[in-house]
Amino acid sequence: MSTLIIGASSKPDRYAYEAARRLLAIGETVYPLGYRAGKTAGELDILTSIPADLAVDSITLYLRPELQEEYFEQIVALAPKRIIFNPGTENPAFQQRLQAALPQAEIMAACTLVLISMREY
Repeated sequence: MSTLIIGASSKPDRYAYEAARRLLAIGETVYPLGYRAGKTAGELDILTSIPADLAVDSITLYLRPELQEEYFEQIVALAPKRIIFNPGTENPAFQQRLQAALPQAEIMAACTLVLISMREY
């Protein structure tokens, strides 16, 4: 399985960094996407754009609502099975737009770290 983290960070105290680390620990293929290049989870290069040939099962958002809109078309083009809006990223209008564009996707407000710890990821 594979996950795109939108809002990845190179700072170890950020939840997106911890999510990348824990996703790797459970065997997930992780693609971190952020505004700045760097490394996350100690080993992954942070992407600054989504590769054209990328295919992912899940997207987990660590991005403030006002910054999410610029990713709408890219998220829709990836057609993930699941999109997770982590605490602080909830955006009902954006979630509704995504659900209308991706009716097959599970779109939820949840915490990736909690899902992993409960073995529900």
